[in-house]
Amino acid sequence: MSLNQTLEWDGELTLTRFDRHTGTWFIIRLDSTHLGPASGGTRATEYPALSDAIADAGKLAGAMTLKMAVSQLPMGGGKSVIALPAPRKELDAATWNRILDIHAANLNMLAGNYWTGPDVNTNSADMDYLNNTTEFVFGRSVERGGAGSSAFTTALGVFEAMKASARHQGLGSLQGLHVLVQGLGAVGGSLAQLAAEAGATLSVADTEPERLAHARSLGHSVVDLEKVLTTQCDIFAPCALGGVVTSHVAAELDCAVVAGAANNVLADDEAGDILYTRGIVYAPDFVANAGGAIHLVGREVLGWSESVVRDRTALIGDTLDQVFQISTTERVPPDTAARVLAERRRLAAVSETQTRYHEETTV
Repeated sequence: MSLNQTLEWDGELTLTRFDRHTGTWFIIRLDSTHLGPASGGTRATEYPALSDAIADAGKLAGAMTLKMAVSQLPMGGGKSVIALPAPRKELDAATWNRILDIHAANLNMLAGNYWTGPDVNTNSADMDYLNNTTEFVFGRSVERGGAGSSAFTTALGVFEAMKASARHQGLGSLQGLHVLVQGLGAVGGSLAQLAAEAGATLSVADTEPERLAHARSLGHSVVDLEKVLTTQCDIFAPCALGGVVTSHVAAELDCAVVAGAANNVLADDEAGDILYTRGIVYAPDFVANAGGAIHLVGREVLGWSESVVRDRTALIGDTLDQVFQISTTERVPPDTAARVLAERRRLAAVSETQTRYHEETTV
């Protein structure tokens, strides 16, 4: 994809910056601020080219817009991508701190129109560091007045999505089902635990030997990474990076449900169509993994208690029930149905805001 093609985007704003000292590119894309300031995590990783980083930021920002709208949260969608010159774990502390200092300066330039939080290769400690020089961050540690990690709440939301998808597919509860979790990070590991506690049989895959050793100690089966997409299971839960389900993969997957925590699970629109045609239930990622957004926005913007956050996260299952109802009624794939529901909820929120403003200004 060329840079010109990448910049042909329907979002609101793209900020790019290059730091010659570290060889790092910074990209922030604001997809929509219709419901409030844009919000989305900071992803720090390597990319083959600048165009790939910009394209990824745009796709992720668009998913955040949908996630906020369908979750009925008063924020828009955005995303930060830091295109690193080397793997995160190879950067020394001074280099990483310089990168974070520049990122904080970029956030301040946007003057509150965009707020960020943890994502791939960033965490609460990084948000604490950013907060030394910018206020526009979520996911700070509890000690610094933040909500802490959203990983478990994200996993809890995906767990609810998994249960709703299994019901819709006619599989009943998770008891006795075979669940394959790809990626055992903070979210995937918690999801595996929740599924196992619900009575599912777990197979897992990951790049880290320590995580796999722990999984084996819990009695889970380990699947080789190259066999993940061809292993038979009832529920496939992609919890690593996105773009896992290509058109080719969608035509070959041997499962009944796809429900995971990864963003942008579908590599292209055709993949969703193929899953739908084959009768494989797909839980749209921006619905399934919205627990993290509910955790951060709920606790740090709306002032919700932990119990309210959990209750709202549990409603992800109800939202998916509505998605599947639209899918069935209108005979469209669940991903399309979820976008329809997100737009309906966005328009309802805009209408409510306009009505409230009118009432306040005419009193």
